[in-house]
Amino acid sequence: MALIVQKYGGSSVGTVERIQAVAQRVIKTAKAGNQLVVVVSAMGKTTDGLVKLAQEISPNPSRREMDMLLSTGEQISIALLSMALQELGQPAISLTGAQVGIVTEAEHTRARILNIQTERIERQIEQGKVVVVAGFQGISNTTDLEITTLGRGGSDTSAVALAAALRANRCEIYTDVPGIFTTDPRLVPNAQLMAEITCDEMLELASLGAKVLHPRAVEIARNYAVPLVVLSSWTEDKGTLVTSPPRVGRPVEGLELVYPVDAIEFDTDQAKVSLLRVPDRPGIAARLFGEIGRCNLDVDLIIQSIHELNTNDIAFTVTKNTLNSAEAVASAIAPTLRSQPSAAEEAEVLVERNIAKVSIAGAGMIGRPGVAAQMFQALADAEVNILMISTSEVKVSCVVEAERIDQAISALCKSFDLSTSPIVGSQPPSPPLIASPPSPPVRGVALDMKQARLAIRHIPDRPGMAAKIFVLLAQKNISVDMIIQSQRCHIINGLPTRDIAFTVARTDAEDARKILEPLAAELGCAEVVVDTAIAKVSVVGSGMINHPGVAAQMFDALAKEKINIQMIATSEIKISCVVDEQSGVKALQVIHEAFELAGTTKIEVPA
Repeated sequence: MALIVQKYGGSSVGTVERIQAVAQRVIKTAKAGNQLVVVVSAMGKTTDGLVKLAQEISPNPSRREMDMLLSTGEQISIALLSMALQELGQPAISLTGAQVGIVTEAEHTRARILNIQTERIERQIEQGKVVVVAGFQGISNTTDLEITTLGRGGSDTSAVALAAALRANRCEIYTDVPGIFTTDPRLVPNAQLMAEITCDEMLELASLGAKVLHPRAVEIARNYAVPLVVLSSWTEDKGTLVTSPPRVGRPVEGLELVYPVDAIEFDTDQAKVSLLRVPDRPGIAARLFGEIGRCNLDVDLIIQSIHELNTNDIAFTVTKNTLNSAEAVASAIAPTLRSQPSAAEEAEVLVERNIAKVSIAGAGMIGRPGVAAQMFQALADAEVNILMISTSEVKVSCVVEAERIDQAISALCKSFDLSTSPIVGSQPPSPPLIASPPSPPVRGVALDMKQARLAIRHIPDRPGMAAKIFVLLAQKNISVDMIIQSQRCHIINGLPTRDIAFTVARTDAEDARKILEPLAAELGCAEVVVDTAIAKVSVVGSGMINHPGVAAQMFDALAKEKINIQMIATSEIKISCVVDEQSGVKALQVIHEAFELAGTTKIEVPA
């Protein structure tokens, strides 16, 4: 007998007829011999209607009263679904978040789950009842027992958290779409439905497709090894399995307040090649990494900083035993690269052998603005200068001087309280729920059209500068995505300086500029530049590790369409490029085609 947690979104329970259809599906699962907990959202647009009512009363209602109001939406759904199940002869009981024991921090409208007291729900399950739970809500851990809501993605989060606390065999998320696609099917009609994807890949594809899974839910599934399946409410298709590594021994207490960083990783077998003053035009990165790929050289980090005049810099890291080959490729290409055909100045190749890479990794850093800042501050306090920065949703990597790597590791372990390794389960993984062929290097392509780029020019090149910038942004609750530090050094007033560029949500761009301009003046930097007309396109796949040529294939697809790359950042399983906003959708489409991710069936996705 399996214990299954099912979650149905607002559209799945939007009408009486749909609630009755959900009841039929639930009963079918129960009759197969399973125990069931069902988490539901508010009906259809109920939450939107409640928000509108509040705004008619007050333009700025208190967050406490908003939680009191919005939590009623799910209570309607759970009562009606429980009635529908009982009408069909299935014993059922509806429970609010408070009744089911979902204990949260006392943060109205955006609470995180601290613990789930499972005694009542387990008792009802043992009595043979389907337990219907209100998603999106809980109760505070204070003596006042305040009703709280979990914010965006709250029902997904409730469902996966319950599955973790109850040690359920799996959690099924029912949505409008039949699973997770290789890209957004609204932009690429022949996007392919994936049978399986890892939690790490899913987290890196946070902006993928119809946004069927919130990163908070994926984070919990990854941390507690919850088998997670995304399915359609309207079909019997098998959907997409989101897999995670086996883990045991992780306490449920502090469920959503686990350490944002799981591990400190480092690699001393690294060397860096930089090409300075390469022309800022389409095809340069494709040409360079095409040659790198043809030489079968495996590249780790790649960054391309923002342009300066009509040139920019590209830097990448390789293993030390392949450095000579990588340098030879770069040196052969450099003389042919001039910003103008008549320009006397050609690209310059720089090689650094005495470097090492240190990274922080963890699903918990998503949506927590201060994590990267904490890393930079820890390195600054240890007087470790950062030579190179590259970021993704779940990892921040810094290249430092090799002789400083021990200080860097020690400082980061202390800062993130990681004196011991994460607990990894010794039990064999469960057999897959869905059979799938071997993974290709690239599993999916994502597009984010809601970012803006900021650049601070001529920052003093000394420890602590990145910390000052990103600590200040974190204090104002501004999350940063891509971070790039230029490789070119300028001497200003006798001191070396570099540029730092980064992306934020477009809605935060102007606030970020206002925050940083006084700091830039204090540090003696040049201007703070904002560009809101950008798009970020990314490829993700755990199969790209030790698979040379993936970057070259992506860059070549963009070059053939004459799409210029403005920034590049990578992690082990992700490559992201910033392009101009008008080229965003086209970039997504040509990259998806280049990696042959298209399926043969066109799937209609609700708007």
